[in-house]
Amino acid sequence: MPTVLSGIQPSGLLHIGNYFGAIRQHVALQEEPGEHFYFIADYHSLTTLRDADRMRELVRETAITYLACGLDPDKAVLWRQSDVPEVTEIAWLLSTVTGMGLLERAHSFKDKLANKIKPSVGLFTYPILMAADILAYDSNVVPVGKDQVQHVEMTQDMAGYFNNTYGDVFVRPEMRLEKAANMQKVPGLDGQKMSKSYGNDIWIFESGKKLKKLCGKIVTDSRPPEEPKDPKDIFVFDLLALFLSADELQDWKTKVAAGGPDAPGYGHLKMRLKDALEEYFAEAREKREYYLANPKMVDEILAAGADKARARAREVRDRALLACGLR
Repeated sequence: MPTVLSGIQPSGLLHIGNYFGAIRQHVALQEEPGEHFYFIADYHSLTTLRDADRMRELVRETAITYLACGLDPDKAVLWRQSDVPEVTEIAWLLSTVTGMGLLERAHSFKDKLANKIKPSVGLFTYPILMAADILAYDSNVVPVGKDQVQHVEMTQDMAGYFNNTYGDVFVRPEMRLEKAANMQKVPGLDGQKMSKSYGNDIWIFESGKKLKKLCGKIVTDSRPPEEPKDPKDIFVFDLLALFLSADELQDWKTKVAAGGPDAPGYGHLKMRLKDALEEYFAEAREKREYYLANPKMVDEILAAGADKARARAREVRDRALLACGLR
């Protein structure tokens, strides 16, 4: 029986890239046989978020987003990472057998440097804590997007380092790369990968005038509507593909490619995207309002999830301490 685990950072409001890259996948997986563990990675978000009130707000918002989008606490365990301190103990144990060279090769670290984000020790050792998150629950299936493959590979390496030193303690995890996650990255307003760090994202529950304004900011060129264009060169279509039926999407592409007096302009594409977003997340938006009005229910779900997660992590932590001679 598989044990599936994944986590998501509460470093900002979750956007549609988070939804299509992780949340939707997690909700679908809970219907499959096995155990399903999903945590809110608040420790990880400390590398970029240093506002206590904002942290508490975003942790709650992240929990509500998952619940509103369909996560069922009877089918999956949902909790705050910081409610399971055994994970940080396991991270220290892993750090004692992990070479710096492995961490220096981390894509996420190099990406942050390239984007002028000031690095910290926490950012550098981020992959070790992530490995501890995975290994603490004897997880053997980790659903990831294409850009997260390296993290699972590094976790496999760290588990191997520890097991080669102290014996078979940690279960080797395997990644599950969904076809939808492997096809393409969800582009942001500027065409780059959508990311809270880059400020090019669209919040899942954005609506009305704010959503219209955001969609209007999507970067396009200055070509007039009547000029024929290759749809492959217009990344708005990558966003529309997430929401429209294949037939409707092809109809828009055909008209844009043909050009002429009846061809839609970029504004038409952007407004269709706005409407599609509103329609797609309408039910989840209603559920979010329900959970916002019932905060005690959210607290109880997170507390119950933490109890289940900590019981498992304690077993793994004790096994690792015993192997090291610390028990």
